[in-house]
Amino acid sequence: MPSHSYSDLLSLVSSHPTPSPRLPRVMTLPGVLSDADNEADTDAGGGPISPCPPTARRIIVTNHLPIRASRDPSSGIWSFSWDSDALAFQPRSGLPGGASSPDVVHVGTLRAEIDSTDQDAVAHLLSEKFRCVPVFLPPDLHNRFYHGFCKHYLWPLLHYHLPLSAAAFGGLRYDRGLWLAYLSANKLFADRVMEVLSPEDDFVWAHDYHLLALPTFLRKRFPRIKLGFFFHSPFPTSEIFRTIPVREELLRSLLNADLLGFHTFDYARHFLACCSRLLGLDYESKRGYIGLTTTAGL
Repeated sequence: MPSHSYSDLLSLVSSHPTPSPRLPRVMTLPGVLSDADNEADTDAGGGPISPCPPTARRIIVTNHLPIRASRDPSSGIWSFSWDSDALAFQPRSGLPGGASSPDVVHVGTLRAEIDSTDQDAVAHLLSEKFRCVPVFLPPDLHNRFYHGFCKHYLWPLLHYHLPLSAAAFGGLRYDRGLWLAYLSANKLFADRVMEVLSPEDDFVWAHDYHLLALPTFLRKRFPRIKLGFFFHSPFPTSEIFRTIPVREELLRSLLNADLLGFHTFDYARHFLACCSRLLGLDYESKRGYIGLTTTAGL
């Protein structure tokens, strides 16, 4: 159910826009690319081409793409290959068609820094050869998003450290600027997903604590999107989670996903306890799953 919090998140991000090149749209027909701004396609006689039947794809969104990147120092040419050991690559094996399925699209950043002059060519290559959509974050934004909010705040918090206390990490305190950077980065991820998404057919599967705000941005744009989110980290108790100043925004964003996955029952129970104690929501356990039902928009 859409969250009332997305208007606040969008207003925060809109005041800190980050320009980024548009990427080619990956169509539902495997292997066909089309620019997102093109008019309706026409055949040789000038008439419209009949649309092909849509194919439901799985769009896997992770912080990093499961891609190895290397650049030849003499020619400056980039080369790419699958990283089969990457965490983002593993979900493919459990999907129809296995690891070689043509109906899986990956969205995420590259571990290598790509110069702005090469980004369009790299994006086109990754789309055609790997069905991957790279998210290019400016270096400063990436540093504040990943090394700042994710690693200094979220990761320690989820692992039962308290980085917001004066004694931890040399007295590091909550920095609203890092939170805004986190939102801006998540918005860029959402923009890339929207460029390739067929909302009536595709399934979006987002992963881990780097993208906690992503469900809000996607649900705002596509209220009927089919969206799942899996946590690869522990989810702490409400006593720990409540120490983060933007705890309600993060919880409400996660509730914009249709399905949430956790490693253990305890982590799922901790999340539900947070929703109950911090948001005042009720939940119930049913045979085979735990359901959280609300009577009003979040």
